[in-house]
Amino acid sequence: MLGGLLGVVGLSAVAGILVSATVTPAIAISGAAASSAITLFDNLPSALEIDELMLPTTFYWMNPDTGEYEVMTQFYDQNREPVTFDEVAPVMYDAILSSEDKNFYSHGGVDLVGTARAILYGGSQGGGSSISQQYVKNILIQRCEAEVGTGDTADLTQEEKDAAKAACFTDATVASGVEGYQRKLQEMRYAIALEQQYSKDEILIGYLNIANFGGQTYGIGAAAKYYFGVEASELTIGQAAILAGMVQTPNLYRIDLPDGSWTDADGNPVNSAEDGYSLTKERQTYVLGRMLADGKITQEEYDTAVAEPITPNITQADTGCGVVPGKAAYFCQYARGVIENDPAFGETTDERKTLLKQGGLNVYLTIDRNLQSVAEAAMTENVPTSVEGYTNADTGRLGAATVSIEASTGRILEITQNTNFSETITDDANYSSLVYAGNQLYGSSNGFEAGSTFKVFTLLEWLQAGHSVNEVLNGRLQVFKRMTNTCVGDWVNTTDYLIKNFANDPGYVGTPMRFTADSLNSGFLAMASQLDLCNIQNTATKMGVRLGNGEEVDVNTAFSVLGSANIPPIDIAAAYATIANNGVYCTPHVIDSITDNNGNEVALPEASCTQVLEPNIAATAAYTLQGVMTNGSGTASNPYDGTPLLGKTGTHELKQTWVVSSSTAVATAVWVGNSEGYAVINQWPWSYQYTRHSIARPILAAANQLYPGGAFPSPDSNLTKTVLYELPNVVGMSVEEATSTLEDAGFAVVVGDAVTSTEGAGIVAEQDPGAGDVAGGTTVTIRPSNGQGVAVPSVSGSVENARSQLQSAGLNASGGTCSNPNATVTLNGTSPGAGTVVDRGTTVNINVTCTVPQPTPTPTP
Repeated sequence: MLGGLLGVVGLSAVAGILVSATVTPAIAISGAAASSAITLFDNLPSALEIDELMLPTTFYWMNPDTGEYEVMTQFYDQNREPVTFDEVAPVMYDAILSSEDKNFYSHGGVDLVGTARAILYGGSQGGGSSISQQYVKNILIQRCEAEVGTGDTADLTQEEKDAAKAACFTDATVASGVEGYQRKLQEMRYAIALEQQYSKDEILIGYLNIANFGGQTYGIGAAAKYYFGVEASELTIGQAAILAGMVQTPNLYRIDLPDGSWTDADGNPVNSAEDGYSLTKERQTYVLGRMLADGKITQEEYDTAVAEPITPNITQADTGCGVVPGKAAYFCQYARGVIENDPAFGETTDERKTLLKQGGLNVYLTIDRNLQSVAEAAMTENVPTSVEGYTNADTGRLGAATVSIEASTGRILEITQNTNFSETITDDANYSSLVYAGNQLYGSSNGFEAGSTFKVFTLLEWLQAGHSVNEVLNGRLQVFKRMTNTCVGDWVNTTDYLIKNFANDPGYVGTPMRFTADSLNSGFLAMASQLDLCNIQNTATKMGVRLGNGEEVDVNTAFSVLGSANIPPIDIAAAYATIANNGVYCTPHVIDSITDNNGNEVALPEASCTQVLEPNIAATAAYTLQGVMTNGSGTASNPYDGTPLLGKTGTHELKQTWVVSSSTAVATAVWVGNSEGYAVINQWPWSYQYTRHSIARPILAAANQLYPGGAFPSPDSNLTKTVLYELPNVVGMSVEEATSTLEDAGFAVVVGDAVTSTEGAGIVAEQDPGAGDVAGGTTVTIRPSNGQGVAVPSVSGSVENARSQLQSAGLNASGGTCSNPNATVTLNGTSPGAGTVVDRGTTVNINVTCTVPQPTPTPTP
């Protein structure tokens, strides 16, 4: 009785309001009731802003054959494709008006009889609301749902957000009790205001564009395509009647669930394909009957439509990256990560995700589908999606990725990897949603140990410090005791750990030019030992290199010089592109432009091209790195098509392998290794050490054809000259002192056999080469004295005096006589000569001149 009484009171008030507001002037009341009703009604808010529809965000990629953009995929909470009034078949308008609001074009926004019936009987969703009122209801529902996850609800769990959205629907649709009456009055007030601001056609198409048609399908444009595979303008009478019948209880009348949209009390499916979608057919027949009664269709058209079985042609809308063909799904996923995580698209994650699925953005991607196709083929032909027996962190999991970047712009042209894309399959090593080329923000990947590709930053700092790539250094295998680091303090090798070369190479004395071509660890450690590790780190940072988690790379040990840090392939490719681009670093990006639903430009994440290396440094580095691709470790990746290439290979403990290369136009990074775990790649069925080249070669060839590169600039002559160093004189020093002196000066030392010398035993007697200007890194041989050396004295006086002098010096004397006893003997030095160092006891010959007196001639008479 109380409910009925409230209903009567509510009906009276509503009637007074509607009559007084001249909505339906067929009934007249007067006096205080009308006056108070008008006051109540006027105090309700009247202005209802029609918000932008929740629209899908569309990713576009260019068709290389036509030069036109095509849809790659969409992201949405509500699958909606807005249409104009003229893009809807007239029969659709007939169906929706006959079933929902036949007096739409004659009333002022409110259907009095239907509204009164709803209030009187406490109706929830049903109850005769006009099209204008239903439009208001949908606007309020959408607004409420859009606000969930923002402001005070930003920290809600997903379950709480879902509950909040359900509450939005309930609040806007349930019209029972005092609060229900108030909501109904407010809905009516807004409906009247809409009618005063918009035309009937605008309201009708607005309603059809916002209405839900089951599940995530919203609006007549999307509904026609989804359920029947046709445009809204092509709907038949039967199809229009089905869709018009859905709007009251959309999920009950869905025809995309062949196993039934409902279940009865016994759990049996209802409204299924098996029962001919019985509930929907019943509702369609009702709509057709209303159309017949209103004279919108003929009896024959009615009979034909009723007789036709419901035959849906479900056409799924492309949504998410999973529908993108091939490996390009990973490009899509990276771009999605940018929108969901970059602050340019919102302050919070929820705001950014809402924008992606409701903001109606048009996102134009940088992908080059020709290059992408070649990269995918190279990946598929050379690397399987997984290796049996290697599928987890304990055994290792095979991964591979490629990325190509336009050097002069930073535009990412392709991203591929070996796995198949899936966000739902998580227990199969053949599938992954991680983008191996990206980082944690954009791809949920951590990067991989960069190995020797990271040595490029030591090379660059070597040049920035003014060193030449043709300086000679001791690149032999050796223990490095200390390296300077002004950032965090010097690195000290407290355990005398020996960092080895690949394949136990002993190293050699050589130049950075050769070290780079051969990727010699000990050579780069020799370079780093003369530099500041802090500066190497800063060079990497200014070239855009970060860890997979986005933090700055630490170069604070000898090991880090050789690439022990996890770096995303995109960052490595962009760094090498910087060298190829005359030292100008361009921020890598996958989005060319974005517009909103009205065609207005949307601001992109901050990106720029900045000079981070002096051109002469970049040119000399390019000159050095070209050797890798022509006669070094990267030659197997070179397509040898006439395009100059720079590059570098990298291997980390036989667990990660790389090759990074760039022309003046495009840089490409290829990684093959462990996406999870640390299996040694030689344990796999074949060696992935060389697979990287098989992948890279066709990609580089295609990139060179699509984006022709030119010659690199000439190197700086001062940075390529042969450099001489002053070699100190260490003769007379102890072996230890001499060794330290020479090593401190940058020379390698070899201690030879002891030699005879007057120096004390163990004192350096000889060095080879001798003091003077020599090439840096020259190996110096020092020979200590055996302590047995005697210098031949300078003899004088008589032969006997000379013999005595020699014997006093510890030498044996011989010679010093003449065969003619009458000869005059004159001392003439020794053999070996004076000052010659010989072993003690050596026989020294006394040299003499024998003068025989001439007979006196007889006088001639």
